[in-house]
Amino acid sequence: MSVTIDITGLPPERIVFSPSPLAELGNALHALAEPAHHPRLHAWTTATSAALEPELADRLFEADFMWRSTRSDFLMPARPRETLAEELDDLDRLDDETFVGSAMEISCSSSLYGRGMPSPLTDGRARRRALDLAAARGPRQAAFGERMLADPTGTRAWIRRLLEDCDRAFFADAWRRVHVQLAADARHKTDLLRRKGLAEALTAASSVLSLEEDGQGSRIVVDKLVHGRTDARSSGVTLLPTVFGWPHFLSLYAPGWQPVIQYPAAAHEVGGTESVEAVKLRLEALTHQMRMNLCRHLARGASSTSELADACDITPPEVSRHLAVLRRAGLLTTRRRGRYVLHQLDLSVVVRIGSDFLESVLR
Repeated sequence: MSVTIDITGLPPERIVFSPSPLAELGNALHALAEPAHHPRLHAWTTATSAALEPELADRLFEADFMWRSTRSDFLMPARPRETLAEELDDLDRLDDETFVGSAMEISCSSSLYGRGMPSPLTDGRARRRALDLAAARGPRQAAFGERMLADPTGTRAWIRRLLEDCDRAFFADAWRRVHVQLAADARHKTDLLRRKGLAEALTAASSVLSLEEDGQGSRIVVDKLVHGRTDARSSGVTLLPTVFGWPHFLSLYAPGWQPVIQYPAAAHEVGGTESVEAVKLRLEALTHQMRMNLCRHLARGASSTSELADACDITPPEVSRHLAVLRRAGLLTTRRRGRYVLHQLDLSVVVRIGSDFLESVLR
């Protein structure tokens, strides 16, 4: 499963790496709403939440469906600006149908997302769906959704004031701290794109990203637990580095929007990222009772196939078949001692299975 962005024939200059204050504010709001997703930000989320004025905290809670489980599309600008005010001005230029439709697209990884939905301002089915999704978050969120549909212009102004108040209360200071790092990350990736090509720039950005090329064209592939396709040949692609967004890896690929990818800045993707397929193989490998029993012995020390067969009361060919599954999943190390091949559980990989799984589902 992955998100695929068709870039066949797209000039390199229309692939842009750039920081966005609005995108980073959206990530900061998500971190405040779901601090358990962001253990590295524990000190910041704790201190910031404690310092929030009650009235501002109430307003954030009222509107949090726009950033709690996912990010509304308008929070990921395809044309980043230098300041938050400039990006908010760009939002003001969107028509009400586009803005409200993006603000209320709040179902994380919905199967409808990639196919496109009419605006809830003009379509009854889309309206009912949007209100149901908002109501699932709570009565105050449901009331906010109703207000947005009844008075889109007034509610948009309310949202802008909310984001501006967040900027004054805590985000301006945070942005000053992270902007230098994000700008440096974007410059580095842009330089790689110009000197060595897109494949190198994507690899440097994250192991989640890759360039797929064949006789049919070129595609950026985002390794996620969702399936989506979009075409960037007539628009371009924007890649936004983030500090507050880790471990999430967001991609905007809704019809009618320029594709946007948000990736953790280099210093925040520590130790690399496992592919979804690798995580899946490891979890499947450990679901078999005999392989779990073999892992019990392999965790205690290196063993040969014959030793494992004797310990588990199965034949050496059966042991070999189970070891092959564990090896394909990357769970074993192997070395030769004389005429014996010794196998051992790679404890460093096993220890990471839980965190790799969590990173994959949060990605």
